[in-house]
Amino acid sequence: MQRDDVGSSVLRPPAVTLDIAITGHRSRHPVFAKNKAAIAQSLSALMDLLGRIAIEESGCEGRGELPSIRLHSMLAYGADLMAVDAVQSKGWPVIAPLPFGQTLNLAINAQPVHVDDMQALLDGGMALDTETAERAAEIRNIAAKAQIFELADQDLEVERLYRKHLAERDNRAAEQDFVAICSDRAAIAARVMVEHSDILIGIWDGVTRGNIGGTRHTIESALEQGIAVIWLDAGNPDRWHLLRATEELAGLAGRPASADTEVVIRSVVREALCPVGDTWQIAHTNRIWRGKSNRFFHAYRRIEDIFGNPGLGALRSLRQYYEHPDAIAEGNGAPMLAAVAALPGGDVALAQRIGTDVLKPYAWADGVSTWLSDAYRGGMVASFLLSAFAIIGGIGYLPFATIEQKWGFAAFEFLLLAAIVVIFLTGKSRKWHERWFETRRVAEYFRHAPLLLLLGAARSTGRWPRGPKGNWPEWHVRHALRAIGLPRMQVTSTYLRAVLTLMRDHHVVPQRTYHLGKAARLKRTQHNLHRCSEMLFLSAVLSVAAYLLIEIGAKMGFVPHNLPHDVAKMFTFLGVLFPTLGGALAGIHYFGDFERFAAISEITAQKLGDVETRIALLLAAPDSDISYARVSGLAHGIDDIVVDEIENWQSVFGGKHITVPV
Repeated sequence: MQRDDVGSSVLRPPAVTLDIAITGHRSRHPVFAKNKAAIAQSLSALMDLLGRIAIEESGCEGRGELPSIRLHSMLAYGADLMAVDAVQSKGWPVIAPLPFGQTLNLAINAQPVHVDDMQALLDGGMALDTETAERAAEIRNIAAKAQIFELADQDLEVERLYRKHLAERDNRAAEQDFVAICSDRAAIAARVMVEHSDILIGIWDGVTRGNIGGTRHTIESALEQGIAVIWLDAGNPDRWHLLRATEELAGLAGRPASADTEVVIRSVVREALCPVGDTWQIAHTNRIWRGKSNRFFHAYRRIEDIFGNPGLGALRSLRQYYEHPDAIAEGNGAPMLAAVAALPGGDVALAQRIGTDVLKPYAWADGVSTWLSDAYRGGMVASFLLSAFAIIGGIGYLPFATIEQKWGFAAFEFLLLAAIVVIFLTGKSRKWHERWFETRRVAEYFRHAPLLLLLGAARSTGRWPRGPKGNWPEWHVRHALRAIGLPRMQVTSTYLRAVLTLMRDHHVVPQRTYHLGKAARLKRTQHNLHRCSEMLFLSAVLSVAAYLLIEIGAKMGFVPHNLPHDVAKMFTFLGVLFPTLGGALAGIHYFGDFERFAAISEITAQKLGDVETRIALLLAAPDSDISYARVSGLAHGIDDIVVDEIENWQSVFGGKHITVPV
């Protein structure tokens, strides 16, 4: 077997980050304004504690490197900017998903009261009102130091409603329309922020309900997504509370502070930074690249080919050559990378990051997983067949040799049984089953990751699944994608339309076609295997019946008297041959579970078909109706389809560990 060291392309542990998000009251909130100094002091102490714990818990992933810490803030005037001030001296990067384009965001958060000041800010100038100008200057200063992700797809409508609201201050309907759209945009940006965070700090009085997208709504949304929330009580800033479930929002008034606050916060930080279970991906044996499949491990795929694709083509070579991680960007990944680079107004650096930080590890995990799949499944199928041949070989001396020559047949049987033991011990010691599961999860997560990255979307920390042996695959991919972060760009309807087309052409349609073909092939495999097992069982019945008829015929004088004796050994051999082969195929049928896998692929194809239909509907709509919420919702839907499919097929093979066929 050819092995190449792929050097820097090996699946290495990712850079580890601790991502902290902030939400809280605006500067005009009475409780926040009253306790502003005490809140700032408490928030600074909390940031110090989080930074210290992150350093103390570093190295748990096996490398000893310090994690980077980042703050995610929507830069609203109030708690958001206070948090930015608290971390500036620490050198923590600030990531800012804005609910509007940066210019419109400034014009809204500077809180002008006149249309002229709003227009001046939109034009890049200074507001005449002193307080408005001061707020605008502070926001500009902080935004210049932050990594900005602008959700500007509805800016024209927001600006129109904002202008009408300021021009008609007594128009209640205009105010409600503006507040409603701003709330929706804030909720969308808050979701982006929460999805990229491990911990949300909520500066809230525990009473104010606010609007959608407000502080309480963001806290509740984070809890629903499994994100830990540290509640800093705006009315009593010295009190910190760790919240993990939405039910804890009931009855917060009068809730005493936890005596072991640092202990529970430490557990949350450790959960974010440290993988659970085995981290075998850093072992030496997993730094070896196998560029092609092993012919000795093709048994499973050969069964699929013979019974799923009947005909002479079933005897073709099954040797697979895995695409090298260093070659994928110029190979199978090139069309998708070209489409990413051509996105109008996209982050020009993102295509390169996807090529190096997503496609390379995908190719590595996919190649390793495919090899391990062959080893595990091919080894088990080979064991079923070898056990049948061992039995057949052991009894084969009856019609074909004398008792003195039995030793050769016994030696043949022993060698086949020894081969089964070798397969079992090798697969067990090298963890073919577990490693296949884990690397396949890594590969599938990376496969569709570009769709989420292009939209600044992510699977929330609390929504990642976990395998029975730990969560290193999920931990690895989560941190690898977090390191790429939000694109530096302004999201527009034109950009979203192009992403929809990319999503359809480079994932949904190819994956749906793949699953439809896979389901049809597995159905044929299941049907033909079942038919073949039935025919072998029927052949066993017929062979026994034929011998009995010969015995009866000899007794009645229809056939020579000594014929039963002459054919007895052959019919004994056939009586073992047919049911043994039938049993082996039945065992392969049970082990392969082709019918259930076909059903899983059919369901996945159906779900992807639904997504394709929804994409077509959006593409047929005008640009004004193509919103970030709709497009990112489709990306999350695809993400859920991938995770569901992984969990479904792994539940089928989860209990089928490599073993001897007994």
